[in-house]
Amino acid sequence: MNEKLNQEILAEANTKLTRYRIEDAQNWREEIDRIPFIQFPADWKVQVIPPFGDAVVRFRVELPDGTHKSIYLDARCSLGYWPTTSAAKQSPYWEVYPYRGDCGRCSMDEIDRLLDMIGDTKDEE
Repeated sequence: MNEKLNQEILAEANTKLTRYRIEDAQNWREEIDRIPFIQFPADWKVQVIPPFGDAVVRFRVELPDGTHKSIYLDARCSLGYWPTTSAAKQSPYWEVYPYRGDCGRCSMDEIDRLLDMIGDTKDEE
């Protein structure tokens, strides 16, 4: 029993150490200052969820009519494609799903556009 407990403690410590290494390698602390503040409308319910799948930020929104939207920030451009003027490097972008029967994307700094896409319920079912 003691050996099993030691293995569990070591496995947990290894998981945390791996996470810290990833955070350091991807400069998570520096990303904090780059991500803009968002002022959501008062009648939206916002649920912050874990950033799985290499997203930096993930959250869900429930609109007043009951529509749900899923949003993530892809700061490393590893989840999809967001074209920019620079061929060398893509820029961070938000993705909103669903948006008009598909997904919508906008630059990380386009908060007004992000809010418009979240609040848009055209062609949503």
